[in-house]
Amino acid sequence: MENKALIAQCAKVAQTWLDSPLYDEKTKADVRDMLANVDKTELIDSFYKNLEFGTGGLRGIMGPGTNRMNIYTVGAATQGLSNYLNREFADRESISVVIGYDCRNNSELFAKTCADIFSANGIHVYLFDDMRPTPEMSYAIRRLGCQSGIILTASHNPKEYNGYKAYWDDGAQVLAPHDKGIIDEVNKVRVDDIKFKGNPDLISVIGEEIDRDYLNDVKGISIDPACISRQKGLKIVYTPIHGTGMKLIPQSLKLWGFENVTCVPEQMIKDGNFSTVVSPNPENAEALTLALKLAKEIDADIVMASDPDADRVGMACKNDKGEWTLINGNQTCLIFLYYIIKNRQARGLMKGNEFIVKTIVTTELVKRVADTANIEMLDCYTGFKWIAREIRLLEGKKQYIGGGEESYGFLAEDFVRDKDAVSACSLLAEICAWAKDQGKTLYDVLMEIYRDYGFSYNTTVNVVKPGKAGADEIKAMMEGFRMQPVKELANSPVKRMLDYQSLTVHYSDGRKEPLAMPEPSNVIQWFAEDGTKVSVRPSGTEPKIKFYLEVAGEMRDAADYPAACQRAEEKAQLIKRSLGLE
Repeated sequence: MENKALIAQCAKVAQTWLDSPLYDEKTKADVRDMLANVDKTELIDSFYKNLEFGTGGLRGIMGPGTNRMNIYTVGAATQGLSNYLNREFADRESISVVIGYDCRNNSELFAKTCADIFSANGIHVYLFDDMRPTPEMSYAIRRLGCQSGIILTASHNPKEYNGYKAYWDDGAQVLAPHDKGIIDEVNKVRVDDIKFKGNPDLISVIGEEIDRDYLNDVKGISIDPACISRQKGLKIVYTPIHGTGMKLIPQSLKLWGFENVTCVPEQMIKDGNFSTVVSPNPENAEALTLALKLAKEIDADIVMASDPDADRVGMACKNDKGEWTLINGNQTCLIFLYYIIKNRQARGLMKGNEFIVKTIVTTELVKRVADTANIEMLDCYTGFKWIAREIRLLEGKKQYIGGGEESYGFLAEDFVRDKDAVSACSLLAEICAWAKDQGKTLYDVLMEIYRDYGFSYNTTVNVVKPGKAGADEIKAMMEGFRMQPVKELANSPVKRMLDYQSLTVHYSDGRKEPLAMPEPSNVIQWFAEDGTKVSVRPSGTEPKIKFYLEVAGEMRDAADYPAACQRAEEKAQLIKRSLGLE
């Protein structure tokens, strides 16, 4: 009976699309097919709710329907953002925005639709002439003095998805109070409120000039150009996985002085279907299959890959046995910050006011590196908008020199306010050149970090709980962890629990103290006496709860690394049992 009621509800909403003159005929034909289909799954999925505009914007499967990415849901988001901008900046003579988009199917269509809507609302639009990396869009907001910007991308999600991310005038994704203000405006918009008929006089196409300025500024973050000159023949294999990185990353590597860059030809083709991979995610080994095959053929020094909107970077290098091995997100962040701190100090570039940032779920080894070098390290919530917030708060007071997160994002500069694979790939190549200059590899650098600062092993457990029942179960799990705190992790007593929802630190001896964070978040962390750290949070975009495990351990030397990983993995299994995950 409940299913019949849901089908009737969805059919009623779908019929309003058919009855309205505001929807195009192709959309209506697709809706009719859904209504006529005996299997009502697609009808329900498409119309059972409105696609929610959240603090990160929109993300969803493309297609007709209130719960899908299409010109109407994207249009409502843009109309709502336009209304908010016109209200917030009512005292300005003109308001401007930047629009970027990636390689995905419909990204260009959505971008041009948004350009029309902004311009119809009297807002000047700077529209990129073709797909561009997300970080370049962020850069352009500041470079052009705009009040906002959007990027049409679903990052590394499967091909069926698209997304819409909104940015503010500092080039970062929107935070409070603007995020909630925009959401309120978007929720008020009806389809007949959307101004689809654009004003061409308010749309400016941008491209090469921004590319040039951005790439020149990225080149300015190079720390040791001399070692690049000596190792300009470093063999680099790069893949954009069909995405926006192909536009700028090979150019940036060339500008930095690298002369031996080989791109994976099959993946240097703009393709919203990502036809050569199962998933366009550089975190996954499968996405690097073609790049690794090419690297073996030419005996490369490094493999690097960017995701479709070129904000994340994945990498692989040869280990001490000459075997190709993937470098994970925590290791990536660690290597970048180690190199930046060590070599800025070696070259006398430090002024004493530098700081770095990591997210709370990223490896604690970063703090050990920073503390040893007397560099201030700040912790923030997951998501680069929080790293950008720290940069903004300290702008003009202290110097940001790098920040990253475990999910393969890194930002080495402050003129962009989102993670940046263009600068990250370029700096990664410099780190490899610096290592090779000393007869070492990137793997050797990682082993030296573990030797000097301690071994650490990171792994993630994702517990998927789909549907409303799953959401209720995830909520109950988080409540359970708060009501009955974890006392031990793999037999090591928990010495403190950080509850980011109540903003309280709970110590094992009963003491409590406030936790200084900008706002509450549904995250819990436990720190055990043996150095184990566990973080848990529900995903903001998927029906799952995520556990981030960090196991401290010992590693005698590089030869002991595989065994150290094995010992840590065995301990991680015990931690899972402590958490009731097995």
